[in-house]
Amino acid sequence: MKKSVVTYTIPVLLGYLPLGFAFGFLLVDAGYPWWLAPLMSLCMYAGAGQYIAVGLFAAGASLWEAVLVTLLVNARHVAYGMALLQRFPGRSWRRLYLIFALTDETFALLSSLPLPASPEEVETYHKRMFWIALLNHLYWIAGGTLGAIAGALLPFKIEGLAFALTALFIILMVEQIYHVRQARPFVVAGLAAIGARLVLPGRIVLLGSIVVALGILGLMYRRSEEKGGLPC
Repeated sequence: MKKSVVTYTIPVLLGYLPLGFAFGFLLVDAGYPWWLAPLMSLCMYAGAGQYIAVGLFAAGASLWEAVLVTLLVNARHVAYGMALLQRFPGRSWRRLYLIFALTDETFALLSSLPLPASPEEVETYHKRMFWIALLNHLYWIAGGTLGAIAGALLPFKIEGLAFALTALFIILMVEQIYHVRQARPFVVAGLAAIGARLVLPGRIVLLGSIVVALGILGLMYRRSEEKGGLPC
């Protein structure tokens, strides 16, 4: 017997509500209106990218810095999309929405969804994919909205809450270290950040360090390929 899409998405619900709540609360605590949380969750829907956006807003980062950082953080979604593109429905609004709503958790659910056993089941399969993606999106919006409203109702600010962003960045870095298992990218990125901090104006430190690190790593990778090896 097939699970209903609601039952199928309960694990995501249990994760998205508290994470979305923390994002909405943090956004309001940083001084932004509560309605920005559901708006960002609806239109941006980037998980960690939304947390990062709060820090970039607070630091006065430029639009290009925000775009570049968000692109780098969510670049993995390109691989997700390529893996599932053939399973998505043909040219339709549902296909476009599924591409937009493909988060890590939605990818995990959709990739494990049983494939249709016959041509007659294809339409039902596509509908299940759509509803799974939509429910996950709604869970994230609900969590962000509740957190933002709670933050707006509190008569005081919680000092030190912004450290959650720093903690998030550390967690993301540790996950990447375990995944990549190569020291060189992180050493180059760290040195580029230190160098940019020393020589560049404050507003372009982030953008400058990213460009320098990517340039150096690109050259190192190219040289390693020419020598027949891979950077370590």
